[in-house]
Amino acid sequence: MIAVAGEALIDLIIGPAGRADVRPGGGPFNAARTIARLGQAAVFVGRTSGDRFGQLLRDCLAADGVQLGVPDPAAEPTTLAMVHLGAAGVPEYSFYLTGTAASELDYGQLRAALPAWPDALHVGSLGLAMDPIGASLESLITSAPETTLVMLDPNCRPEAITTRPQYLGRLQRIAGRADVVKASVEDLAYLSPGASIEAAAAALLRAGPALVLVSDGPRPARAFTAGDEVSVPVPAAEVADTVGAGDALGGAFLSWWASRQRTRDDLRRVDEVAMAVRAAVEVSALTCTRSGAEPPWAAELAGRPGWS
Repeated sequence: MIAVAGEALIDLIIGPAGRADVRPGGGPFNAARTIARLGQAAVFVGRTSGDRFGQLLRDCLAADGVQLGVPDPAAEPTTLAMVHLGAAGVPEYSFYLTGTAASELDYGQLRAALPAWPDALHVGSLGLAMDPIGASLESLITSAPETTLVMLDPNCRPEAITTRPQYLGRLQRIAGRADVVKASVEDLAYLSPGASIEAAAAALLRAGPALVLVSDGPRPARAFTAGDEVSVPVPAAEVADTVGAGDALGGAFLSWWASRQRTRDDLRRVDEVAMAVRAAVEVSALTCTRSGAEPPWAAELAGRPGWS
């Protein structure tokens, strides 16, 4: 079982004419859907509202086969993200977070949703910039047993971060228990301003994880360990937009890893890491061909590198 903890929200994708396209989203929500569509047992641990948007989010998870760890709808409204698509389909975000369903997840709900520790735990995104959910996620991760592989995807959104030092301190503590950090080049620029990709990845590795996986749009994905670096080209794709591409990359990496029964110790095997990244970029590239965060199903990957 792979657990994904964090926020589910609605992306309001604003097109050139100013019209809003309603799409279910949120980094952890997207990662959970990716994992389930690729055939792995997945549980999403996050709060959803009792409003119509919340019902849409629950329906999407159910349709993809994702177990709902916190089944009772919340009284607060659904968390919203306004997504303005810029050049080449690259999204720009603004958020409506305060007093919404996603932010009010407490530690008791987290532990109740996970009576047994999963094989892998994925955390990150906006949830780490909000409270009480952020503090709850930090407590969950830092108490995870050695048998659970932890992936951290910071998915930094400066627009949602109210106190940078506090946020960075939380990420540093979480990274101390994480096994994999999946980060975009934009994340690295926020975490280590002015540093090269290599230097920023090295700083994360010093915090504790065995692997830092870096996405860079259409440029090769790179994976860094304490002694090695892997670079994997991203396959060409006709891009509709890039919403959810990074979430799909992280979810696909965990799916590949779990499907082959790899463990935390195997993260030091650079050949295995390279195969997992190669498989993950195929999933990310396919996600870019659809509007909104719509990862592919396992059947769509037949014959693609890493999925045969």
